[in-house]
Amino acid sequence: MIYEMRVYRCLPGRLPALLNRFQATTLKLWEKHAIHQVGFFTTLIGESNQELTYILAWDSMADRETKWNAFQSDPDWISARAKTEESGQIVGNIVSQLLTPTAFSALK
Repeated sequence: MIYEMRVYRCLPGRLPALLNRFQATTLKLWEKHAIHQVGFFTTLIGESNQELTYILAWDSMADRETKWNAFQSDPDWISARAKTEESGQIVGNIVSQLLTPTAFSALK
């Protein structure tokens, strides 16, 4: 199993728009493409309270490539993303890390 941790750093005041997009649109499209989330988190204490961090679970790098590319090129996603950004860009920066569990990790 491979885990992907993604951190979306929103433009000032745009975190609610990102949260809404995930809840109303993105998660349904991920279900369509069999993309599995482990969890979503906002920052309680840290550098910025304008961040969304989430973790995805992949069977392999090939699984990630196939499913993520299909999602990114889905016309429904392209349309929904454009619609949610009509009032301005939401995310200023995205950081992605692909992680593998250690032998002693509770999450495998």
